[in-house]
Amino acid sequence: MKLNLFFGLLAATALSHPAHANSVRDVMGTIIVDPGTPDVINAKCDRYIDAINQRRETVTSGNGQATEANALVPFDEAVGLMIAGSGEFALYREVLLTPELRDAGGACEVRLSSIASELSLSRPIYDRLSALDASTLDGEASSYLAETLADFERAGVALDDDKRARVQEIQEELASLSTQMARNIAEGVRTVTATPEELAGLPQDFIDSREVGEDGLITLTTAYTDYQPVMTYAENDDLRRRFAMEYAKRAWPENDDVLKQIFTLRAELASILGRPNFATLALEDKMLNDPALVEQLMADTYAAARPAGERDYARSLAVLRQIDPDAEQIERWQTGYISNLTRQQLFDYDSQEARQYFAYNNVRDGVLELTEDLFGVEIRQWDTAVWHPDVEAYEMVDNHEVIGRFYFDNHPRPGKYTHANMIPIYPGIPGEDVPVGALVQNLPKGDHSTGLMEHGQVETLLHEFGHMIHGMFGGNQKWLGNNILNIEWDMIEAPSQMLENWVYDYDTLANFAVDARGNTIPRELVEKMNRVRYFNAGLTELRQLGLTAMSLRWHMDPVPENLGEAGRNLRTQYDLTPAADYDEMQAAFSHLDGYSAYYYTYLWSRVVGADLFTRFEDEGIRNRETADEYRRAILEPGASRPAEELIREFLGRDVTLDAFRADLETEVE
Repeated sequence: MKLNLFFGLLAATALSHPAHANSVRDVMGTIIVDPGTPDVINAKCDRYIDAINQRRETVTSGNGQATEANALVPFDEAVGLMIAGSGEFALYREVLLTPELRDAGGACEVRLSSIASELSLSRPIYDRLSALDASTLDGEASSYLAETLADFERAGVALDDDKRARVQEIQEELASLSTQMARNIAEGVRTVTATPEELAGLPQDFIDSREVGEDGLITLTTAYTDYQPVMTYAENDDLRRRFAMEYAKRAWPENDDVLKQIFTLRAELASILGRPNFATLALEDKMLNDPALVEQLMADTYAAARPAGERDYARSLAVLRQIDPDAEQIERWQTGYISNLTRQQLFDYDSQEARQYFAYNNVRDGVLELTEDLFGVEIRQWDTAVWHPDVEAYEMVDNHEVIGRFYFDNHPRPGKYTHANMIPIYPGIPGEDVPVGALVQNLPKGDHSTGLMEHGQVETLLHEFGHMIHGMFGGNQKWLGNNILNIEWDMIEAPSQMLENWVYDYDTLANFAVDARGNTIPRELVEKMNRVRYFNAGLTELRQLGLTAMSLRWHMDPVPENLGEAGRNLRTQYDLTPAADYDEMQAAFSHLDGYSAYYYTYLWSRVVGADLFTRFEDEGIRNRETADEYRRAILEPGASRPAEELIREFLGRDVTLDAFRADLETEVE
């Protein structure tokens, strides 16, 4: 998932206070669902910028002793507005219906990123906050003040004027490049044509829903809803090869130059700030706060994943040789298809049999009902305007009180963001308004005739909604800067990783997994699903290690001349399936921008998530008391306390790799 953290090096635990909340919330207003022209978006962007500048002026022009009211509060209000603006205009960039409107959203993101960088480098603001007497603040505010001042220093506030000016230029250039990269990915959709015969093996509902052109061919796009089924089910090896080639070249070569500029600028930034490389700088506020710790995590994961990966690779290669006796290795375009075939032949699990029970409408309702049952809340329709007919709107109610509102924009369309993410739009303001978020995904739409989902897509939907749950429960902080965006980034995925376990629970699935005739998914099928759950888990982690290596090394070493070749070489060091010579996936690997050096956070979050789940395993996956304690200890605090403290409170100990390692080492019989 890509949360829209835009501060650059601004405080990851910035300050906030509810004073003057009405004026802050009035600036945020509501989502513009039908802008009409970019001018409407630009005008709202101006409103944000003006309000932030007003609060900056309040901080720096204050007379007399700096206090919480005249320094900390207005600074916080500026931070809260930047959080809200970042979410709102990222939403416009991802979902609005014309390139002009999406570009207007992206342009405002750049403006907000620029002003955030300005604030992070402002000596007058830093000096004013430094003058605060911490003894006059409560413990929470005092802690935030110390952390914020440290973040100012990390951002470069102590540099001389020329260097601060260069840091500002770099941050502005990076913000513009980020928008450019995202636009290239969203608009870089490629197509493949196929004869109806080449679709043999694909589910019939998939085939029926694709039109045959006048030339007798079916046009497929690199959107997930086409790509994933073809790569999993198509019997035609050449179709999968052609499709994989197009998919691996999305946004290429355009984004290679963009990425090189990003890496070069980040390296320069780290040098100005006195760090040996950007990875060192980027990790300083993470749980694993040094590249050496990440490299150790990678080594530990490799040691656990390699034997499991070799075992499952050998099984799949044996199945491939039934089709091609001369096969010496599994090619990239064969991995999904052969893995699925291996599950069928060796473990009697047919994913096509499973998918008939996962119609989108039912899955969506089931995910919402699970949340209601687990946490004792109500989720109901929210009567509000939306930007597209496919968008659904809901509100979350706890003890008869609305605690959050959110949108589902879950189906693909041209120009829309092509991956899956949750966008926190407006932070909650206690006593004034509740948090608002949006889920932006690309899933099939409808009932059993058009909306059948893979079980992996069900897992993705619950994962992304896990971020929404976190945003609703943790989005009503006393201090706006404690929005969930500011949780340590290597913790942010852990709650969603943990929640994935529920889509392997029969009692959970039985509530919504039914076929077109209304038959509930058989318990035996769910047992098979669990039996094969960790098949290829080792291979998956090895592939993730390759991506982690790209993310880390490209922010530590000199920028490679040929990114595609360098990326293929790095991934091949870990993955048992070598990268194909056509593979230019780095161009559409948006995490190289949004996550920079810390793509490893997905790996660490899987470690944390597996450990958190041990309590539910021990006490019951539907144990309300455990869920309530989890909500209170992990979700509700947002970023108000260090992640290590939250985990220690829930588990009664520090994180270990034991549960994660045990999952990897699970023998699939």
